[in-house]
Amino acid sequence: MKHTLHTLFTVLGITFLLGACNKTNQPTLYLYNWTYYTPDSVIKKFEDKYGVTVVYDDYASNEDMFAKLMAGGVGYDIVVPSADYVSIMKKTNMLEKIDLSKIPNVKYIKKEVQNRMVYDPNMEYSVPYYMGAAGIAVNKNEVKNYEHSWNIFEHKELHDRMTMMDDMREVLGAALAYRGYDVNTSNEKEVAKAAELVNKNWKPNLIKFDADGFAKSFASGDFLVVHGYAEAIFEEIPDSMYDSVDFFIPQEKGSPLYMDSLCIPKGAKNIELAHQFINFILEPENYAEFLDSFGFPPTIHTEAGKYQKEKPHYTEEDIKHCVLKKDLGEYLEIYNQYWQDIRFKD
Repeated sequence: MKHTLHTLFTVLGITFLLGACNKTNQPTLYLYNWTYYTPDSVIKKFEDKYGVTVVYDDYASNEDMFAKLMAGGVGYDIVVPSADYVSIMKKTNMLEKIDLSKIPNVKYIKKEVQNRMVYDPNMEYSVPYYMGAAGIAVNKNEVKNYEHSWNIFEHKELHDRMTMMDDMREVLGAALAYRGYDVNTSNEKEVAKAAELVNKNWKPNLIKFDADGFAKSFASGDFLVVHGYAEAIFEEIPDSMYDSVDFFIPQEKGSPLYMDSLCIPKGAKNIELAHQFINFILEPENYAEFLDSFGFPPTIHTEAGKYQKEKPHYTEEDIKHCVLKKDLGEYLEIYNQYWQDIRFKD
């Protein structure tokens, strides 16, 4: 399953990207997406079919993506925010409207997925890309006697051999679920109790919060337990290590669920090409290739599962108990305050 990404890192920003890539005579699609999230093989098929070039720039969190766009990062034709950030970006007029008549393959989006899209019920600004959940990877050769629960981060014997994601909604969402609260609660007392759990019970055993390097460090053996995305973890470890890894979605009811969507940012230059890319990705065979590349189950797609050749790292059943992270609106600042306390105070 190993493959390389179409990822271009730049220190000069999107201006450099535009200047470097427009040296070709082909039309260029600028894709701003999560790390480990679009396989080279599918991108190559799209480039060949339409005679274009795709430039892939990546980010590690919704917050990073949003901050870059708010700071003037322009030139992207597609971005892939999670549900809560689709809502935020709609409110801040950061997204172009989508013409669904140009994306006939939206017919493959499952009805139950559309029913969850309270933030964009008619897909005016977003088309679902994937719905899943972050989980926990454990090195079974080194770690024994644990439950498939968030309480693994309370294991003092694993002090400084564990990481959690540097992601406010994921970490506080995990703690809220463990406490039996809603991941989207607007009750500050519940958020405070979740933050207390992280600060007192989990954080002392973590070497750090990590959204970028957790998979590489897990693969190297530096970390024995990591909170993160299955696709990142299994991208980094060698195939020979697969049997020693236990990846699970914690079974506490209400653990965080994400739904990432394909969106066209305001000011995109290649809107027609962006529509073509979205439609192309949703072709059942192409979408199955995307799923197989990252070990995903077909959570949003009605037909792609029939074409899959690889066993997913987790199942749709594994995430049925999870709750979609939604836009917190004015309550986001409450979460931010507690998160800053977790991240930066001893």
